[in-house]
Amino acid sequence: MANGQWYPPEWPERIRAFAAGTLTPVPARRAATVMLLKNADTGPIVHMLRRRASMAFAGGAYAYPGGGVDPRDDDRDIRWAGPTRAWWADRLGVEEAGAQAIVCAAVRETFEEAGVLLAGPTPDTVVGDTTGADWEADRAALVARELSFAEFLDRRGLVLRSDLLGAWARWITPEFEARRYDTWFFVAALPEGQRTRNASTEADRTVWIRPGDAAARYDKGELLMMPPTIATLRELSPYGTSAEALAAAPARDLTPVLARARLADGEIVLSWPGHDEFTKHVPTPPTPPTSPTPPAPPTPGGNPA
Repeated sequence: MANGQWYPPEWPERIRAFAAGTLTPVPARRAATVMLLKNADTGPIVHMLRRRASMAFAGGAYAYPGGGVDPRDDDRDIRWAGPTRAWWADRLGVEEAGAQAIVCAAVRETFEEAGVLLAGPTPDTVVGDTTGADWEADRAALVARELSFAEFLDRRGLVLRSDLLGAWARWITPEFEARRYDTWFFVAALPEGQRTRNASTEADRTVWIRPGDAAARYDKGELLMMPPTIATLRELSPYGTSAEALAAAPARDLTPVLARARLADGEIVLSWPGHDEFTKHVPTPPTPPTSPTPPAPPTPGGNPA
């Protein structure tokens, strides 16, 4: 039975164009996504959302809350708890301003898409409830980009809790994809008193599920996922609690994973270094035979030209 691996149907054509040198890669936009965990009787469970089937990209696929960096998130200092910006810059492999923007994107997108906020009034507290009408108004303004995350934190007098995040992995969209992202995956625990909700216009369903159960359903073809999602689920499966997963994050290798494509023996071989399970062999269509050139019509007088 086929598993639930999703990839865009236009990839083979784009891969052939990339191999032929007729497709120029677009720059990868920085992004962040968060694997939000909470403990259950059987171990940690992770919050996932299912992208609407109508979405142009990865419709019907399960993913985590996340999205692109907002350039405004690095344009001012914000109240910050946990490791310094310099520490995060070293951990993420970017400059300090970029590190702030990536961490902000992780926290902001979790609030925008799941209603969960990793921030508090002081460096050692977290807000307990974000479900009121005033919170929803701010969340909607963030989604509409009418309000930057830095402005939101400043207006509410909140401290961003970077210490509640653990950097887990980094995946870069293949060079032959039309929309590319350089995405950092983070792990975080659901703060006490808060609850998730489907606040994303891009999702039609959200679930809390054991990573191992989600992976098993992917293997059966029941859940559709992109390679980074199923790879990180498998990596989370061994941990017995959310705290164990968070404690493991600092030692995680953040070397970027970038898909490769090559032409071999009449087929496209698509692979993700270090993740052999995702290798795909896509047959290339045979080159249509060249039709013989028909003879030229006779010139006036009956003689061929």
